[in-house]
Amino acid sequence: MQQIAVIGAGTMGNGIAHVFAQNGFKVNLIDVSAPALERALQTIEKNLDRQLAKGSITEDVKRQTLQYITTFTDLSAGVKTAELVVEAATENVDLKLKIFKELDLHTSPDTILATNTSSISITRIAAVTQKAGKVIGMHFMNPVPVMKLVEIINGYATEQTVTAAIVTLSEQLGKVPCVVNDYPGFIANRILMPMINEAIYSLYEGVAGVTEIDTVMKLGMAHPMGPLQLADFIGLDVCLSIMRVLHDGFGNPKYAPCPLLVNMVTAGYLGVKSGEGFYKYEKGSKDLVVSERFSKTVNI
Repeated sequence: MQQIAVIGAGTMGNGIAHVFAQNGFKVNLIDVSAPALERALQTIEKNLDRQLAKGSITEDVKRQTLQYITTFTDLSAGVKTAELVVEAATENVDLKLKIFKELDLHTSPDTILATNTSSISITRIAAVTQKAGKVIGMHFMNPVPVMKLVEIINGYATEQTVTAAIVTLSEQLGKVPCVVNDYPGFIANRILMPMINEAIYSLYEGVAGVTEIDTVMKLGMAHPMGPLQLADFIGLDVCLSIMRVLHDGFGNPKYAPCPLLVNMVTAGYLGVKSGEGFYKYEKGSKDLVVSERFSKTVNI
């Protein structure tokens, strides 16, 4: 397998393209937006420069990585010769179903169709194609060039040979593959998102402040980042979307998203991407500043 297509030039898509190209795969990076593709290439080059400065790659590797990436705004042209397509578009079920219907028309019967979804059913996505056995989840973690895990999700009809091929491919990328089955949230988000939601409930109910909640989890549970900071990093809109997938999928009230999370997303406070969530984010500053909305300490 040498020819890869990646759909979506956002944070996850450009990271996935970067990792494949750096490991010697030819990558067609596809997005409907030409400016988004240009920004993606700039991001990849900046991340390669960071690796170069650390001495983890050479100038030759940087040059080869960039040469191995070709951009397309036309999906049919970009996937025509692909042996594997990795869809990394926005976490929106209707958009993903639309893309997979198109992929079914423009790829060969043997092409493996993977989705980087973090929560949407692989079985549901596969059902809109004529080759459900070739559809699989390939959930990379952010930032893709750094994080080792790839969560590989079998849909109901995914062929064992497809799973084996994606496991081997993940290892070739220097990643650690973990194979799971297709139920709401898979494993990563089935465990992570209720924890984040509970942290938001603890803030909402006045049990503790933002700093206290994150400090307890960092120092007490050895988490590198507190759950509220992590929620900001992921995007509060994404967190809410995944909680709704869990709630709808299981029908269990324990997965109901916290009203505070719903209100913050409705108001446009999405975390890092919007400049403010539980913390405030300013360009050029690495200081972690709690949002003024949550700066009051708990009464003692």
